[in-house]
Amino acid sequence: MLEEILQQVQSGKLTVTEAKGKLSTYENLGFAKVDHHRKKRQGFPEVIYGEGKTAEQILLIINSIRSNHNDVLVTRITKEKAEYILQEYPEFFYHELAQILFWKEDPKADSFKGYIAIVCAGTSDLKVAEEAAVTAEALGCNVRRIYDVGVAGIHRLFDNIEEIQNATVSVVVAGMEGALPSVVGGLVSHPIMAVPTSIGYGANFNGLSALLTMLNSCASGISVVNIDNGFGAAYNAALIYRIAKKGVHQDEDIVL
Repeated sequence: MLEEILQQVQSGKLTVTEAKGKLSTYENLGFAKVDHHRKKRQGFPEVIYGEGKTAEQILLIINSIRSNHNDVLVTRITKEKAEYILQEYPEFFYHELAQILFWKEDPKADSFKGYIAIVCAGTSDLKVAEEAAVTAEALGCNVRRIYDVGVAGIHRLFDNIEEIQNATVSVVVAGMEGALPSVVGGLVSHPIMAVPTSIGYGANFNGLSALLTMLNSCASGISVVNIDNGFGAAYNAALIYRIAKKGVHQDEDIVL
C-alpha cells in the first residue's frame, strides 16, 4: 500500500496532501478521531457506539468509515437516529430490537461450517441476545439462535443441547439468578461467553446477582462480560470463531 501511494505521488495522480490523508492512521473530525487502521490491527473495523452521540455525529463518522471502504456497525442506536442515517444510506440494515445499524461491503454467506450459538434463557432477555446475534452476523459469523431455554424449564434446553454442543462457541444470555451459563458449561466442550442481563426482581440489583453467579460459576471454560453487554460477548465470540475458521482452512491446505 505504501509503495502504491508513493508511486501515485510520483506520477502526479495524488497530491502530497492526499497522500498524507491516505497514510494517516485516523481522521480527526473534531468531536471524534476515527481509527482507520483498526481492521488491520484487530481484524474488524472500528465500531460506533451510538448512545450519547447525535444522529449528525454518527452520520459523519459513518461517512469517514465508508470513505475507507470499511464495513459499518453502530450499536445502541435508537430508531429515530437510525431513520436519520437510513435517509442517507437506505442500503443499511437496522434491527430495532437489537438497536443495531450495519452495512457490509461484501454480504456473501460464510462457507465455514462452524457457527456461534446464541443461547437465551427467556423472552425478557431477547434484546441483549439479539444485540449479540446481530453483532456476530455483522462481523461475518454464522449464527444460530436458541431462545427461551432457561433452567426453569430445563427440558427445553435438553431438547436443543445437540445443536448447542456442535457450535464453535456459545454466547449464553440470562437474567434473574443467571444460572444458565453454568448449566450449559457443564454440557459442552467449547468456550462460552456469558452475558448477565438486568432482568429480574428486587434483589437482582439490575443484573448484579446474575453477574456474580456467572463470575462464580463452577463450570470451566466460561468468560463473563458486563451486564447487558451483548456486543462485547459477540465480539469475543467472533474472535474465537475467526481463529477456528482459520485453523480449518489451514488444515484444508495441507496435502498428505
